[in-house]
Amino acid sequence: MSYTLPELPYAYDALEPHFDKETMTIHHSRHHQAYVDNLNKAVAGTIGETKSIEEILREISKYTPAVRNNGGGHYNHDLFWKTLSPAAKLAPENELADEINKVFGSLDNLKVEIKNAGLGQFGSGWAWLLVKHNGTLAVSATANQDNPLMDTNLVSQGYPILGVDVWEHAYYLKYQNKRADYLDAFWSVLDWAAVEKNYTEALSKIK
Repeated sequence: MSYTLPELPYAYDALEPHFDKETMTIHHSRHHQAYVDNLNKAVAGTIGETKSIEEILREISKYTPAVRNNGGGHYNHDLFWKTLSPAAKLAPENELADEINKVFGSLDNLKVEIKNAGLGQFGSGWAWLLVKHNGTLAVSATANQDNPLMDTNLVSQGYPILGVDVWEHAYYLKYQNKRADYLDAFWSVLDWAAVEKNYTEALSKIK
């Protein structure tokens, strides 16, 4: 299959003032596009050419570093865009809210853990909320474009339902070196309705 750049469900300036138009434009149309283009080149003529991105990532140890980096870049950004909204639902409800309270104590505690994961990631990477293979929630961080789906991830494997991009290209034009401020702003555009949907889908895969 040929991978394509997904269209954003909102305009590049729709997440202002939290995420600025220039960053969103460059991040989506250049960075994500490059991951898509390079992924298509990397899987051409290989077993990955007929597989979905999720199938590839779950067996990423069988592939080249180019597939790992660009496949992760494509998957991670696709998840990221879909969980953002200019009309975001700012708190989870029902089953996901209950599980967050059970595992982390409160939504505020979860936000602190994700922020700490993002701040603690040295260099480029991501902070994640994931559903582990036993069905419980966990927070983790990965370097570069790795994610919890990958079989190379030995720390915390599972299904990511929320990811925060902490590469400098995600925030540097607006926030410069203030990654903490960017991570705080993230919660104003994170749509918990989308995360709830991801949570339900993740649970369906492990039951």
